[in-house]
Amino acid sequence: MPRARIPDSPPPAPPAVMTIDDLAEYLQVSKSSLYKLVQSGQIPGHKVGKHWRFRRDTIDRWLDKRGGR
Repeated sequence: MPRARIPDSPPPAPPAVMTIDDLAEYLQVSKSSLYKLVQSGQIPGHKVGKHWRFRRDTIDRWLDKRGGR
Protein backbone atom coordinates (compact mmCIF):
# COMPACT_ATOMS: atom_id res chain seq x y z
CA MET A 1 0.00 0.00 0.00
CA PRO A 2 1.52 3.41 -0.94
CA ARG A 3 2.17 5.82 1.87
CA ALA A 4 0.23 9.05 1.94
CA ARG A 5 2.39 12.04 1.13
CA ILE A 6 2.54 14.61 3.87
CA PRO A 7 2.43 18.10 2.38
CA ASP A 8 5.49 20.23 2.98
CA SER A 9 4.92 22.74 5.70
CA PRO A 10 5.88 26.33 4.96
CA PRO A 11 9.11 27.53 6.51
CA PRO A 12 8.72 29.41 9.77
CA ALA A 13 8.44 33.18 9.50
CA PRO A 14 11.59 35.08 10.40
CA PRO A 15 11.55 36.67 13.86
CA ALA A 16 10.51 40.31 14.29
CA VAL A 17 14.08 41.14 15.35
CA MET A 18 16.75 39.29 13.40
CA THR A 19 20.39 38.51 14.00
CA ILE A 20 22.98 38.73 11.23
CA ASP A 21 22.49 34.98 10.66
CA ASP A 22 18.71 35.41 10.39
CA LEU A 23 19.10 38.33 8.00
CA ALA A 24 21.60 36.48 5.83
CA GLU A 25 19.12 33.65 5.42
CA TYR A 26 16.19 36.05 4.90
CA LEU A 27 17.99 38.03 2.18
CA GLN A 28 19.93 35.03 0.85
CA VAL A 29 23.19 36.98 1.12
CA SER A 30 26.47 36.02 2.77
CA LYS A 31 27.17 37.26 6.27
CA SER A 32 30.40 38.91 5.13
CA SER A 33 28.47 40.94 2.55
CA LEU A 34 25.94 41.97 5.19
CA TYR A 35 28.66 43.11 7.59
CA LYS A 36 30.12 45.35 4.87
CA LEU A 37 26.70 46.79 3.99
CA VAL A 38 25.58 47.45 7.55
CA GLN A 39 28.91 48.95 8.62
CA SER A 40 28.77 51.36 5.67
CA GLY A 41 25.19 52.32 6.59
CA GLN A 42 23.59 50.82 3.49
CA ILE A 43 21.35 48.43 5.46
CA PRO A 44 19.40 49.68 8.50
CA GLY A 45 20.46 47.95 11.69
CA HIS A 46 21.32 48.55 15.33
CA LYS A 47 24.28 47.37 17.28
CA VAL A 48 23.45 45.81 20.65
CA GLY A 49 26.74 45.35 22.45
CA LYS A 50 28.93 43.58 19.91
CA HIS A 51 26.01 42.18 17.92
CA TRP A 52 23.89 43.60 15.11
CA ARG A 53 20.09 43.41 15.22
CA PHE A 54 17.65 44.11 12.42
CA ARG A 55 13.90 44.73 12.60
CA ARG A 56 12.13 42.68 9.95
CA ASP A 57 9.58 45.42 9.20
CA THR A 58 12.39 47.96 8.69
CA ILE A 59 14.23 45.57 6.38
CA ASP A 60 11.04 44.94 4.42
CA ARG A 61 10.50 48.71 3.96
CA TRP A 62 14.16 49.09 2.95
CA LEU A 63 13.71 46.36 0.34
CA ASP A 64 10.54 48.01 -0.98
CA LYS A 65 12.36 51.34 -1.41
CA ARG A 66 15.20 49.63 -3.27
CA GLY A 67 12.77 47.76 -5.55
CA GLY A 68 13.12 50.37 -8.28
CA ARG A 69 16.88 49.97 -8.52
